Amino acid sequence: MRIGVLAERAGVSVRSLRYYEEQGLLTSTRSPSGQRHYAEDAVERVRFLQRLYTAGLSSRTIAELLPCVDSPSDDNTETAFRRMLEERDHLTTHIDELTRARDALDELIEANRSYYTARALA
Repeated sequence: MRIGVLAERAGVSVRSLRYYEEQGLLTSTRSPSGQRHYAEDAVERVRFLQRLYTAGLSSRTIAELLPCVDSPSDDNTETAFRRMLEERDHLTTHIDELTRARDALDELIEANRSYYTARALA
C-alpha cells in the first residue's frame, strides 16, 4: 500500500511515517518512480509504534526494543527485558512527579476557592 493509505489506515500523518523510516522503525520498498510501498502488516506495526510513543518511549528506546519483536532470541529478549524495566522505572518516576505536581495544583485551587469564598462573604 502507498504511504497515504497507510497513514489513513493507521491514523497517523504521512510525516510520522517518514520519521519512523528515518529512525529505522518502519521499512518500505520503493517503486521505480521512488514511491514508498508498505506491506499489509505495516498498519499494525505503526499502531504498535504509536502505543510505545504514547507510553513515553523515545525513538531510540523503541529501536532498541524492536529486535526482540522482529527476531526474538535469547540475547534480544534479555536485552529488551532489561531495557523495558529501565523504561518502566523511568515512567514510574515520571508518574510520581506528575502526581506531586497535580497535588500542588489541587492545593492552589483550594486556596483560590477559599480566598474568593471569603471575599464573597465579606
